[in-house]
Parts: sequence; structure tokens; C-alpha cells
Amino acid sequence: MIKKKVIIIGAAGRDFHNFNTYFRGKEEYDVVAFTAAQIPDIDNRMYPASLAGELYPKGIPIVSEDKLTALIKEHKADFCVFSYSDVTYNKVMSIGAQVNAAGASFMLLGPEHTMVKSTKPVIAVCAVRTGVGKSQTTRKVIELLMEQGLKVVAIRHPMPYGDLELQKVQRFAKLDDLKKHKCTIEEMEEYEPHIVRGNVIYAGVDYEAILRDAEKDPDGCDVIVWDGGNNDFSFYTTDLYLTLLDPLRPGHERNYYPGEINVRIADALIINKIDSAYPEGIQKVRESAEALNPGAVVIEAASPIRVDNPDVIRGKRVLVVEDGPTLTHGGMKIGAGVVAAKKYGASEMVDPRPFLKGKLKETFDIYPEIGTLLPAMGYSDQQLADLESTINNTDCDSVIIGTPIDLSRIIKITKPYTRVYYDLQCIGEPDLKDTIADFVKKFVKK
Repeated sequence: MIKKKVIIIGAAGRDFHNFNTYFRGKEEYDVVAFTAAQIPDIDNRMYPASLAGELYPKGIPIVSEDKLTALIKEHKADFCVFSYSDVTYNKVMSIGAQVNAAGASFMLLGPEHTMVKSTKPVIAVCAVRTGVGKSQTTRKVIELLMEQGLKVVAIRHPMPYGDLELQKVQRFAKLDDLKKHKCTIEEMEEYEPHIVRGNVIYAGVDYEAILRDAEKDPDGCDVIVWDGGNNDFSFYTTDLYLTLLDPLRPGHERNYYPGEINVRIADALIINKIDSAYPEGIQKVRESAEALNPGAVVIEAASPIRVDNPDVIRGKRVLVVEDGPTLTHGGMKIGAGVVAAKKYGASEMVDPRPFLKGKLKETFDIYPEIGTLLPAMGYSDQQLADLESTINNTDCDSVIIGTPIDLSRIIKITKPYTRVYYDLQCIGEPDLKDTIADFVKKFVKK
């Protein structure tokens, strides 16, 4: 047998899942490498043999995406599989052109070939872009399910930035588990709200193994909730598919991969941020929803904010710290912290760029469009130290923390600060509560 040589183009998440579900154990393929992008310091590692399977006794190397052309030529690769999310169609096809020019074919794997079937009912929360409001929507979905006395287990889109072998299956039921698994800020932002609410959340690398453990969780499991990342589509076959659209970025639902897939396969579309978007943006997104998925239920929602202490903002020169991925590859300019600064009357949003330390300088070099906001980057201990130093050295009166977790629990902030909180609030009808009630009636056996 002449094996087809394959390179999987990814960012430590969808790439591993595509390998596990489509290529692992198949002798007709030889996956010669993964390439890595988007996330700092994830290249120059190995996908371990214990995860790759018996066909890969030495594991599979992970190299930087900038070596893609050389890899294709070195291995005489037959095709390359694009396997990460939240990128423009132009970016996807530019990489496709690079692959074709180097002599390989270009491939995109779809839901039917990569979704794993659960023995439990599944709800997926997905989106058209990073930063649309998946977190508060997932929280709302779980709260509505728990109100009906159901045991809910969440499974989060992968963020495996550490030891992949140790991260095969991770279970988070208490805050100490965050330390046990050596979580980054980005991971804590997603896991901590679940733990505090009282539901278990899983994550890791091998998402079929994760699903099987979640289905028989020791605390019980009636429903699985897929807590999506970026604008990726669900890893699991889904009984209720929810997709969020963003009227602050109208048109992105048609121009970013794979967000449009989420729009087209959704059972219900949630247009979030109704309270902060312009009417023309809302209307454009409504028109996209109707054109791309005319059979979907359309729910309109807001994400109103509140803070611990408005006096820390009112009349002050503030440093606004926002969720890292939302500002970087998400490209957002208006996060929860910015909304809070405007709502509570900050006199100025201070530019952190003159005060940047260490690796944060690299982040702004890669993503100069971030502007006067500070991304809460914490993929490593060094980034955490740089974030702490930058915040404390910035010439400002106070700090607005727009991230989903309390940064002061992770780093020492010497300036006055206040946190921003936000929850999903449905406006009018149809309502998410009714949608969840219909799901429970149809799919959940009590």
C-alpha cells in the first residue's frame, strides 16, 4: 500500500480532533506533521505516541506554520488539511494557494466526518466569531437546564497548551483543579465560571475519550453542553445547535471560516448585543440569518454589564484589560471593559503601549490593531509576569477588568480595580427559555 502523506494545519485543538476522528488508526494515511499558528509557543512539540496510536510510535512533530511550504516539499505531501478557526475566507484560500503551489492538495473536513455521537442529549453553543458572547450564552443554557433539575456536564473546545499526554482528558469540578491541571488564564476564563456555578466541565485533547468520561461522570449526567471555542463547529453530533451572531461585526457571518457553517446548521440563531449595536448592523445580521438559514428560530438578546464599584471608573483615567483571544485573532475593538468605561463615565482610556513588558510587546507587534486596550495574555508564566508588570506600571488611575475571571486571583494588581460582569438577556420572543424547554421535552428522559 502506498500511503497518502498528510500535513494537518492547525492551532492546537481542531487539528488534533481531526486527526483523532479521521486519520488515527487508518493505514492508508501517514500524517507526517502538524503545523501550528495563532497560539504563542505551541510549535516545536510532539503529538505523543500515546495519543497518536500504534501507527506513530515516535509521535507526530508539531512545527510552525511558516515552515509549511518546506514541509510539503520535504515529505512530498499529498494533501494538507486546514484545521483551525476564526480566519477570513481570504486567509483560508491564501493558505490553500500556498499548499497547491507547493505541490499538495488542500482539504477541509466537515461536521459529518468529525462529529462524535453521544449517548446523552447534546446542546452546542457556537458562534460566527470569537467574542460574540458564547460564554454568557452557555451559562444561561446551563442555568435553564439546572432549573429543571437536570445534571449538566459541559465540554469545552480544546485549549491544550501544556503537556498533551497529561491533558488527554481533564475534569474540572473545583477551583483546585485549575491549579492541578496548570491552567493558563485563557483556560481559567472558560472553566472557572462553570465550577463556580456548580456544574462539572471537561476539556483536553482526545474528545471521544472526554465524551465517554463525561457521559458517566460520577456526579451524574443528563445533558452534555458543548461550550464552543472561536467560531469552530461542534465536535459532537448535536440535538440542539445554537449559533450566536454579532451585529457589532455585521457581515462577518458570511466572511469568516468556519462561522458560516455554524449559521447554516443551527437550529436557533441568537443575535446578541442588541443593546450596543447600531440598527443597520442588527438589520444586516437579520438578513444574513434569513438568507443562510431560513428555517432557524431567531432569538434576539443583549449582554448588559455591571461592575463591582462604579466609583473606580467614574471620572478616572482607566486601563481597560480585555479577554486576550477576543482582541487578538478575534479582532474586537469593543469588549465588556470598553462598554463599562463608557457607561460609567471614565474620563480617558489609557494607552498601555508605552508601558508594555516582555512578551506583551510581541503580541502588539503581531496584532497592532489592538490599539489602546490590554489583552489578558496568560499562556505561560512569563506572559503572566509581563501582564502583571504592564498593568502595575501603566500610568492610570484605575483598572477595568473585562475578563471572565478575577485577574487579581492570578496576579497582584497594585492599582484600584473593578471587574465587569455580563449575562445573556433575551429580548422579546422567541425566548431561549422556550427553546430549552422544547429541547428537554423532546430529548431528555427524566
